[in-house]
Amino acid sequence: MIFDEQPYSSYDSSEEKAQRAFELYEDGKITQAISELNEALEVNPANCSLHFNKALSLDSLSKFEDAIAEYEAALALNPCDLEILNSLAVDYTRIGQYDLAIQTFEHIEELDANFEPGYCNRIIAYTEMGLHEQAEQMFYLAQQISPDCALCYYNIGNSLFARGQYKKAIHCWMKTAELEPSHPQINYHIAQALWAENETERSRQHFLKELRINPGDVDAIIDFGFFLLERGEIESAKEKFHRALELRPGTAMALFYLGEIALDSGDKASAMKFYAQAMERDAMLAGPRYRLGQYALERGEFEKAKIMLASEIKLAGDNADSLVSMASMFLIMAEEADGEGRDDILDYAANCLLHALDIDSDDADAHYYLGLANVIKGRLEDAVEFFTCALEINSQHVLAIRDLAVVYLEMNRLADAAETLERGTLIVGDHSKFKDIRSKVRRSQITQQLADLFGHKKH
Repeated sequence: MIFDEQPYSSYDSSEEKAQRAFELYEDGKITQAISELNEALEVNPANCSLHFNKALSLDSLSKFEDAIAEYEAALALNPCDLEILNSLAVDYTRIGQYDLAIQTFEHIEELDANFEPGYCNRIIAYTEMGLHEQAEQMFYLAQQISPDCALCYYNIGNSLFARGQYKKAIHCWMKTAELEPSHPQINYHIAQALWAENETERSRQHFLKELRINPGDVDAIIDFGFFLLERGEIESAKEKFHRALELRPGTAMALFYLGEIALDSGDKASAMKFYAQAMERDAMLAGPRYRLGQYALERGEFEKAKIMLASEIKLAGDNADSLVSMASMFLIMAEEADGEGRDDILDYAANCLLHALDIDSDDADAHYYLGLANVIKGRLEDAVEFFTCALEINSQHVLAIRDLAVVYLEMNRLADAAETLERGTLIVGDHSKFKDIRSKVRRSQITQQLADLFGHKKH
C-alpha cells in the first residue's frame, strides 16, 4: 500500500507524547509530563484533552492560575464539557475567585442538573465564603444523586467544623472514613474535631492512626506535637517537632514550638534562636515577632521591641488576646518615650485595642488598656469612660478599679475615688489590693478638709 512508505504524521507524534506524559504523570514526574504535553500542544494546539491534562498536571503542582488558563483553553474547544467546567470552578475557588466559581457551578447545573460533582464541590466554595446554609443546600442536593459520596461528607464536615459544630463534623468525617478509608488526612481531621471537643484520648488515637497510614505527613505531626504540648507531654512533643524538621527542614511552625518549649524551660537564649529561625523561614508566621518583641522589651531594647510588635500586628489576624497583649507592651514603651515617639507608640496601641474590640466588643482588658492610653495622653475624662466600661463588663477587674480610683484622685474627685475603692473592696473582698491608693485618697481628703476648715482652698 502507498501509505506503508509514509512517515508517521505529526498527530501520531502528538499522541505518543501525550501517552508519554501520562506515564510520567502516573510516576509522579509532573514537570517532565508538562514538558511532553507542551511539545504535544505545539504539534496539535487544538486538542482539548492535551490542554485538560496539562491543567491537571499544573494543579498537582499547585499552579492554579496557570491551570485555569489551560482549562479555559480546553473549554474554548469544548464549551459544554462538564469535567472541564467542574475542574475550572474548583480552581476558581482555590484562588478565591468565588463569584466566578459559583457562576461556573451554576452553569454546570443548567447543562446537567444530575452532575453530582457540581454540587459536591460547590460546598467548598460556599464554606470558604462563609455561606454555610447554601453549603448545606448543596450537600442535600448532592445526596439525592449520590448518597454515598465520601467527598460530600468530607466537605460538609469542613463547613460544620468552621461553625464550631464539632460533633456533627465528627459524624460526617467518620462517614467519609467509612466510605473511603484512604481519604487524605481524614483521621487527622477527626482528631482535630475530637480535640476541640476535649475528647483527648480519642483524639490521640486518631492522630496515631493518621500517622500510621501516612508517617510523613508533616502537618499532622506538628499538630500532634502541639496536642502533646498542651497535654504537658513535653519530651514527646519535642520529638514530634524534631521529626517534622527531619522530614521538612526549616519548617517554621516546628521551630516556633521548639522555641516555646525552650522559653517555658527558662532557656531564653535558645528560644530566641528558634524564633529568629522561624521568622526567617516564614515571614508571615504569627508568633515569632511577638516573642522577640516581648524579649526585647524585657531587656529595655524599646526600638527593637517596637519594630517587632508593629510587624506582628499585621499577622495577628483575629486573635484578640494577642492584640491586647501587644497593646499592653506598647503602653509600657509609651510611658518611657516622649514627643512624637510616644504618639506613634500610642497609635500602635490604640490600633491593636480597637481591632480587638472589633473582634470582641466585650473584652474588658481592651477597654482597660484604652483607659491607660488616655491616661498617658492626659485625657482623664476619656480614661474614666474606658475604665468604667471595663468594670461594667468585669466588675472584678482589679486593675481597672485601682486605676479608676487613681484617675479620680488626679482629677480631685475624692468622693468618687473613695466610692470606687469601697465598691471594689466589697466585690474583690481583699482591701490590701488597694492599700496604697486608699492611703493617698485618705490623705487628700484630710488635706481638703483642713483647707476647707481654715478657708484656704487649694488652687
